[in-house]
Amino acid sequence: MSNILDAISNLVNNPVYEIQEFYKSHSRANNLGDALEEYIKDLFANTINEENSSVRNEKISEVFSYLGNQNNPPDMIIKNGDAIEVKKIESSLSSIALNSSYPKSKLVSSSPMITNACRNCEEWDEKDIIYTVGVTQNNVLKSLCMVYGMDYGAESEVYEKVKRAIKEGILTIGDVEFSETKELGKVKKVDPLGITDLRIRGMWDIENPMKYFKYVNDASNNLNKFKFMCIINNEKYNSFENTKEFEEGISKINGCKIVDVKIKNPNNPAKLRDAKLITYII
Repeated sequence: MSNILDAISNLVNNPVYEIQEFYKSHSRANNLGDALEEYIKDLFANTINEENSSVRNEKISEVFSYLGNQNNPPDMIIKNGDAIEVKKIESSLSSIALNSSYPKSKLVSSSPMITNACRNCEEWDEKDIIYTVGVTQNNVLKSLCMVYGMDYGAESEVYEKVKRAIKEGILTIGDVEFSETKELGKVKKVDPLGITDLRIRGMWDIENPMKYFKYVNDASNNLNKFKFMCIINNEKYNSFENTKEFEEGISKINGCKIVDVKIKNPNNPAKLRDAKLITYII
């Protein structure tokens, strides 16, 4: 089973930051967003240098149980492993647009935001989710960050509480007709003719992890060709069976290092978690 350490090993041993040109030349993507997703697939499936499309597709199928769409999270699920959500931004200061889906500390199969194909891709109830965020400039991947939702987002009740309060408040508005909806609200027949409806939906965003985690990793030098950062809490890190092999491998790579840090618990910042900070700079 592939995991995040395998993906990092593949990245540092064969970095690709001119991703649009790389994937366009392989006839696999025509825009940066698609190229970034293809790159993440290749990192986890170890198919970066696989020229044969049929062989590559078979290897990707062996690694992933689900490959998603742009409208529903997640973008990928590793067979019997983690879920992955890929986001592209154009500045290291930009927030990440999550649209109608609030940040997830875990992905649960009961979520109304996922598709039936995702829910039924394998037997599962809950999965850890990796937020993978790429900063792109001038068709080049300038930086890439991987962080687990459990180290980045609060538990779902925090967001659901706010969502419920807004939805209940909307329903108290008088002289309007509401209809049932999964969104915050839908007002029917707003105009005198009764032909105009108003949809009320949440648009969530979150500070990108490269900006947020500056308190443990302030790699702000814009002269670098490429920067990679990953944070994994120790409990999750120690659950992998290939940590020794991983550490031995990256110790041989120039510009790559792993250090112990303490990160804030998203549900209670007064509590700190032991974690690994993995960085790679070209």
